[in-house]
Amino acid sequence: MAASTIGARIRELRGKVLTQRQLADAAGVSIDVIRKLEQGSRQTAAIATLQKLAQALDVDIAALVSEPAALAAAGPTSGVVAIRRALTPVDDLLGESLVEFDTLAVSDARRTVDYAWGAYWGGKYDLLGSLLPTAISQLRATAHAAAPHERTVAYELLARIYWAAGCTLVHLGHPDPAYQAIRHALEASRQGNDELLDATLRGSVAWQLLVQGRYDESLALAIKTAESLEPHGDVGPAHLSTYGSLILQGATAAGRAQQSQEAHALVFSAGEVAARLGTDRRDYETYFGPSQVVMQTVDVNVVTEDYAAAIVAARAMPAGNGLPLASRARHLADRALAHTRVGEPQKALDALLTAERIGPDWIKYQSLPRRIVSELLDGDGRSALRGFAKRLNVHD
Repeated sequence: MAASTIGARIRELRGKVLTQRQLADAAGVSIDVIRKLEQGSRQTAAIATLQKLAQALDVDIAALVSEPAALAAAGPTSGVVAIRRALTPVDDLLGESLVEFDTLAVSDARRTVDYAWGAYWGGKYDLLGSLLPTAISQLRATAHAAAPHERTVAYELLARIYWAAGCTLVHLGHPDPAYQAIRHALEASRQGNDELLDATLRGSVAWQLLVQGRYDESLALAIKTAESLEPHGDVGPAHLSTYGSLILQGATAAGRAQQSQEAHALVFSAGEVAARLGTDRRDYETYFGPSQVVMQTVDVNVVTEDYAAAIVAARAMPAGNGLPLASRARHLADRALAHTRVGEPQKALDALLTAERIGPDWIKYQSLPRRIVSELLDGDGRSALRGFAKRLNVHD
């Protein structure tokens, strides 16, 4: 049976190789924290502490925070295994062609990609598990068979479906195939002719580096890519949106590296770009604008453990904001963590229940809500919380 708490996972991961003292020394954290986590008298720790423990144990932080929820597979052509298979074809080694997969008209390929991204931003990971394996193979066959005048757009669409697969796999707790997918996306985009798509994909690589705990590399890549797009003179809104999104990605990485001053400076710069746009936009499957800046301001304050500032920053969220469902739900989870840490459990629970109401498919694959619920259970036995904990498979 999989370890059900952070402490149990720490104990399991260090095994007989490291003592509690050795792990504490390697991570640079208090041995008392490790003891309390493993004994169950403490259910969680600061994000910075968990990051240090994960690095010392040579695992992704997700391996400490929560066991990933399993994606339901309806058969051999769906689920994570099927997605991985689509990402790693061997037809070229076997001397086979892609004829077993129907090629699509470019218009149908575009509809397939748009549908996949709609499912992603709607948090519908079960649907994506069924859709992506066939879509990847079909888009790959379509790009290979494309006529010269359609080749560029066909490869750009292939890049976008690989990218959707990579983002989905991150949320399902599979960072290695996710990274492989985004590198495939970059390779495909180079067969196209869209500078902004290529830059946005590099921003997604930076996000995946962040998920892996490679914060300095994530920050460096996001900022270097942003600098290559720095707007001079009159540029279009899609250019500004892409540029601002890359700056925000850098802010997120800086926050997780506990570089608070750098993170807030980058958020401020992104806010200036958002003010220039004046509205929330979606360009290249990426959302950017005033709402996204508020969301990331809250995120930076949460990960740098300034929870009171996170709650204050959240009040600036525009009414009727332009965030997609998955982002709205994540923002609510960040607010819930902040309320938990300042001793406002009811507000935390209200935020989580709202996230569940708007994104029931999203929340069951997320580790942060389960971690917050586990922390809330330590001091609260109300029935609404216990019912919610049961739905998320969290036990005290």
